[in-house]
Amino acid sequence: MTIKEVQDEIIRLKKEKDICILAHSYQAREILEIADFTGDSYALSKMAKTAPNKTVIMCGVRFMAETVKMLSPEKKVILSSPVAGCPMAEQLDKELILQMKEMYPDYTVVAYINTTAELKTVCDVCVTSSSAVQIVKQLESKNILFIPDCNLGAFVAKQVPEKNIKLVQGGCPVHAAVTRKHAEQAKALHPNAELLVHPECRPEVTELADYVGSTSGIMNYAIKSDKKEFIIGTENSIAEHLQYQCPDKKFYLLSKSLLCENMKSTTLVDVLNCCKGEGGEEIELSEETIKEACKCIDVMIALGG
Repeated sequence: MTIKEVQDEIIRLKKEKDICILAHSYQAREILEIADFTGDSYALSKMAKTAPNKTVIMCGVRFMAETVKMLSPEKKVILSSPVAGCPMAEQLDKELILQMKEMYPDYTVVAYINTTAELKTVCDVCVTSSSAVQIVKQLESKNILFIPDCNLGAFVAKQVPEKNIKLVQGGCPVHAAVTRKHAEQAKALHPNAELLVHPECRPEVTELADYVGSTSGIMNYAIKSDKKEFIIGTENSIAEHLQYQCPDKKFYLLSKSLLCENMKSTTLVDVLNCCKGEGGEEIELSEETIKEACKCIDVMIALGG
């Protein structure tokens, strides 16, 4: 079968079986083309909640599928690639955070959305990369324990100096692998290009950027900008997607190593098999886990996240 034939079969099956397909922006283009919704992880979860379909297929990683299930517990949620995990989401466990809460009882625990459902059960508030600064500013507590991404936490700390933000040494290994040298080389190679980076990058990289923001923020900035050249400092698929959307502009990679192998583990055939009922993994969460994990998301929503 050709890619087009596989796509056509997926579209036919999802209509026949009342399936909603979600695709994170880091997925391959052929997957974005058959998705009902594309975007950042939390945005996809909100879209899934409003979709009328009883079954949702998440083309992303496990914590994203868990968040969909948390917000839509009545729906059947399938992770298209069972091996698609997230090193950042999985690097801390519940017991460690409980120990840290005992060590720092007067600290509010702020969890990046890129965490497991189990970890969210012991956190006070959840944030996304686009809402983190706004939400931390609004918290009553002066003392903040930010988990798990120390680079995003450092970015927030710089924007909110009035807070005492304690960081945990964790984060996205893909974004964290990019160094100041990578940024300097890219800027030297493309002197007319603006550098747009994700706050999961190291502070030494974000300091050189013309814009720092979420994946959606980076895309919106590039699309709306009058500039014609951009260096993209997040997963390399974003540069490709932007090139399709803005053929009159030029997009360069900050580093060829900005590749998420977990995101890339999902294939178009995986999605086809899920639609056939032959693949993927159904996400199961207990009622108690959903109830407790949703508390930190509820606080985020209340604070405008």
